Amino acid sequence: MSEKPTLISAIILSKNEQDMIANCIETVQWCDEVIVVDSQSTDSTAAIAQRSGAHVYLASSDSFAERRNFGLTKAKGEWVFYLDADERVTPQLAQEIQAVMTEQDVSALSIKRNNIHYGKWFEHGGWQHDWVTRVFKTEYLKKWSGKIHESPEFEGTVVELKETLVHLTHRTMVDGLIKSIDWTGYEAELLFDAGAPAVTVRTLLRKTFMEFFRRAILKKGRKDGIEGWIESLVQAMNRFIVYERLWELQRKPSLEKSYQKIDEAITKQWQHRTEVKKVEMSE
Repeated sequence: MSEKPTLISAIILSKNEQDMIANCIETVQWCDEVIVVDSQSTDSTAAIAQRSGAHVYLASSDSFAERRNFGLTKAKGEWVFYLDADERVTPQLAQEIQAVMTEQDVSALSIKRNNIHYGKWFEHGGWQHDWVTRVFKTEYLKKWSGKIHESPEFEGTVVELKETLVHLTHRTMVDGLIKSIDWTGYEAELLFDAGAPAVTVRTLLRKTFMEFFRRAILKKGRKDGIEGWIESLVQAMNRFIVYERLWELQRKPSLEKSYQKIDEAITKQWQHRTEVKKVEMSE
């Protein structure tokens, strides 16, 4: 008897998401196979994913694009559906995806994300207009590109779905800050490689204030209540961190060399003290 064809493969990216991965996998059990591409997790993410029935592959790269491309090489499905570990598929979304896949001649599906920050669904601040193209007919998906804010390269038509994907992001302040360590580093490196102007105090203040003003005032994040104010401030802080890290990259000498110089100076003081003691003892 011939093996049943694999219609759709779910590809989940994860890194230290032991509290999120099992429920994410649970919401894509309707897919024909579930693949988890894990990026060097130091917790139990990979083990939990395996116990939940997923095929787990370890990725050496932190690049989202490279990990998505890696997952594509492992998928057997005629279609692929990409998720992150903190995203959830509702029954209504699953039903719509399956219907469009089988009833319409399309290459990709775009889904609106409901971003949940600090336990609240945000309806302002720019987060309400978050569309992600994540479902593809495999033969038309070429690759993903971009170190951050990666984007797919594909051929054919896209359909926008009515149902939404739930994004359980920024579950705590600490959770958000941990993720910021990676994101701000990547963005600072891209700015540095692009030859961004030297960072000054004015740069730091302007970038930080304008991000807060843009999120809270222009995009009306304040209307999401205290959560909206908090997230606007967090985004402003992230902007500050990006440009502070860019400043670190631009320093000459580098911070590492500056500290080495201080360390060497103290070492020389001790060496000098030892030499003086030897002379005193020989007299």
